[in-house]
Amino acid sequence: MNGEATRSVGGGHLARTMGGVGALLITLSGLSPSIGVFVVGSDVLHQAGAATFICFVAAALLGVAIANVYAELAAAFPETGGEYTIVGRALGPAWGFAMLGLNLLTFSIAPAMTALGVATYLDAVIPGMAPIPVAIALVALCMGLSVLNVRLNAVVTGLFLSLELASLAVVAFLGFTHAHRGAVALVTHPVMLTGAGRLAPVSLAGIGIGVAAAIYAFDGYGSVVYLGEEIRDAPRRMAAVVFWALGLAALFQLAPILAVLVGAPDLASLMRAPSPLLGFIRDVGGPALAKAMSLGIALALFNAMIASALMGGRQLYSSGRDHAWPRHLSHAFARLHPRFNSPWVATLAVGVTSILWCLVKLEVLVILIGDGTAAIYVCMCLAALRSRRSGVAAHSPYRMPWFPVLPILALTALAGVGLTDLLDADGRKGLLASAVVVVLSALYYRIVVRPRRMWAHRGPGAID
Repeated sequence: MNGEATRSVGGGHLARTMGGVGALLITLSGLSPSIGVFVVGSDVLHQAGAATFICFVAAALLGVAIANVYAELAAAFPETGGEYTIVGRALGPAWGFAMLGLNLLTFSIAPAMTALGVATYLDAVIPGMAPIPVAIALVALCMGLSVLNVRLNAVVTGLFLSLELASLAVVAFLGFTHAHRGAVALVTHPVMLTGAGRLAPVSLAGIGIGVAAAIYAFDGYGSVVYLGEEIRDAPRRMAAVVFWALGLAALFQLAPILAVLVGAPDLASLMRAPSPLLGFIRDVGGPALAKAMSLGIALALFNAMIASALMGGRQLYSSGRDHAWPRHLSHAFARLHPRFNSPWVATLAVGVTSILWCLVKLEVLVILIGDGTAAIYVCMCLAALRSRRSGVAAHSPYRMPWFPVLPILALTALAGVGLTDLLDADGRKGLLASAVVVVLSALYYRIVVRPRRMWAHRGPGAID
């Protein structure tokens, strides 16, 4: 590759100023165990009842397989393009652009969806707040923070994360110290709420739908792939960050979920409540604690917004550096802030799109982002299989064990998730939206980008 191809079209390079701990704080903040417990957990409780803990364990085990995929490929390609760069190198540019489309979709939706969630929890503290204006203001504030130096953002997200984990520890303490039933009985004989409002054994279909939803609770352990150009000794540290993020997320989600199921005074009332986790806190800890926890959840969600904005901006920056857009746009997206060394134009561009998504119904955003994430996982597993065969990732300092069992196992589980979605009207809409994004993104590469002959991966030390 010639010298021109290795330079950022916007000038300058991201600086390796962050250690593994800082990367872990940002990654775990983006994953946000509170979202898994309070948002996803509430949804799974409505679908799978007392089998929620089983669903979360199954999702965490699937996470182990996919985490190995991310660890090997991220260590091989520690570049800020993330899945777009990894899949593009392993499967070809058209596949890479499919990932770019899916990533930019999910990264632009995530801050808006999370901001609407923050507005909901803030309403419990300050009633009467208009959700859409609050969400727009939160997205704007988040983007302003995201253009700061990445080390400063690691400190900010670390402080918010400590409050988040403390809140989850309080939930676990409340549940285990007010136990009304045994954990073994819950796991071996789970029940759910029927249409008639009675408790009955959980069906296999209920568990399948619950597992499909619970997968999103652990999404984010691989997000360190977007920070690879800002971590010192990145190839050696990437895999460790992935596994630490997944392990800590599992610990801080499984314990509160099990505690709530054990400590709920009435399982039927818990499953019937619009916000089961907050209802449990109100019943066991009182209204004052429930209000305080609502504020803590709002802060945790805002923290996840910051982490998501950091990563979305870096992906768009990478695509600009690669000349994926018309010349002036590519130059703008690849521009780094002279003081903070952050991709500020790309980050603000993602923010503007997120503000527009705030005007869309929350239910639609959830559908779009859920199936988009599953599609990204599928392509990463295919990239892992292909990269071993072609040798493109042979230099990776981490090699997953039991290859190719883990990526094939993950693909099988994801196929099951896809079949579950096909049985659901909303799930079919999400799958269709993801398919449309993939096709349009691949066509954009073939019709617009490839004829210009300007595009190439331009990460540090890239060879094309």
